[in-house]
Amino acid sequence: MSVSWTAEQVLALAPDASSTKSGSDLATPRKWVSLGQAEHALWGECQGSGANPYQTQIDLREPAFKCSCPSRKFPCKHALGLFLLFVNQPNAFSRSQPPQWVTDWLTARDKRAEKAAEKKEARTDKHPDTAAQAKRAAQRENKVKAGLQELDIWLSDLVRTGLANVQTRPYSFWESIAARMVDAQAPGIARMLKQMAEIPATGDGWQERLLGRIAMLHLLLEGYKRIDALSEEAQSDIKSLIGWTQDREDILAKQGIRDRWFVAGQRAYEEDRLRVQRTWLWGQESRRAALILDFSHISQPISNNGLIPGSWIDAELVFFPGSYPIRALIKDKEAAHSELEAAIGFDSIKSALNTYSSVLAVCPWVAVDDFPVVLHSANIINKNGRWIITDSDGCIMPVSRQCRSTWQILSISGGHKIGMMGEWDGEFLLPLAVWTSGRFYNVIDNDY
Repeated sequence: MSVSWTAEQVLALAPDASSTKSGSDLATPRKWVSLGQAEHALWGECQGSGANPYQTQIDLREPAFKCSCPSRKFPCKHALGLFLLFVNQPNAFSRSQPPQWVTDWLTARDKRAEKAAEKKEARTDKHPDTAAQAKRAAQRENKVKAGLQELDIWLSDLVRTGLANVQTRPYSFWESIAARMVDAQAPGIARMLKQMAEIPATGDGWQERLLGRIAMLHLLLEGYKRIDALSEEAQSDIKSLIGWTQDREDILAKQGIRDRWFVAGQRAYEEDRLRVQRTWLWGQESRRAALILDFSHISQPISNNGLIPGSWIDAELVFFPGSYPIRALIKDKEAAHSELEAAIGFDSIKSALNTYSSVLAVCPWVAVDDFPVVLHSANIINKNGRWIITDSDGCIMPVSRQCRSTWQILSISGGHKIGMMGEWDGEFLLPLAVWTSGRFYNVIDNDY
């Protein structure tokens, strides 16, 4: 089904503020040597500094992008400019048969999709070697157990000697134990340790924040020691945090939740030579959040899977098991819509925090990762030099110091209430997106 994109939704795809500006500057016909469109594709040639123009193309079915320019950003400024130009001036694009360079790209994409479907079918028909699987699982269990025993001693030594000298420790102090966890096949814990390494540089109160994370990690180690006595949901929580992965096909084989999902926020960053993209969805009927995670090598772009911030999708999502499932996979997606409705999310900050508290009661490790907060009516104000989010009841959420778009959010709101989506870490909210008067704005730059 075709989607009527808005300029705000296109700009929400920009990897950073400079790409937004550069893409907007290119959204004019005089910058393009040629422009064309077919049923599912857009293309154009943009004259750059070289002798040959850059060939830019868009597959509107996802959308997906390709450009011959050397930029590592995705989408690049040329793709953004082409898409914006199409949204603002569709008559500038003549309908015709795609040139060969566009046809070759679309054909290659279709072939990759067919091969992926064939591989999926082959995996379904293939009978797994259960004995080999059991052997590999036992070997990993032994590696993880040995690594966590070593980490337990390391944590005890850290607390015993006190936190007074942690700020003077070199990064290698944390990096070495994190590397040991990677060797022990516990990458999730390695990531937690790297996050803890940054806490001593976060300003006043860092000691309490670090001690809280140490306590949470200790709780995770104690839970793993007693994992056989815990519920299946708690076991899933612990194994997921340690770094066990689950087969996508096994997850997708389960029954999901069908709803109309709002793409409420998206951010991307680099981690261990990977690009990670977090896309937050909010169910209209289920009134629950879902996290879609996508990964790619650092040298490769991340597919957005048709999840355009500020749009709606009709889809069935299957959630990973856990005490409070948040991460999900898209099992089936039928349509996309671009209209933006006002009443999305929690009706108050108190309601959002009550939900967060109830989640902590059943899954304390939710504090290790960020919790999604979607508010359909909020203000941002500066009080005594600190930015806060507030609502009609006077409840507040402090804004994270990582947020570099506070003045932008204030200018968008004009001092009035707006819709907002952000990630809550238990102390601060990091806004990812805001919307008002039917317009959606991405307010966070991707960290790559």
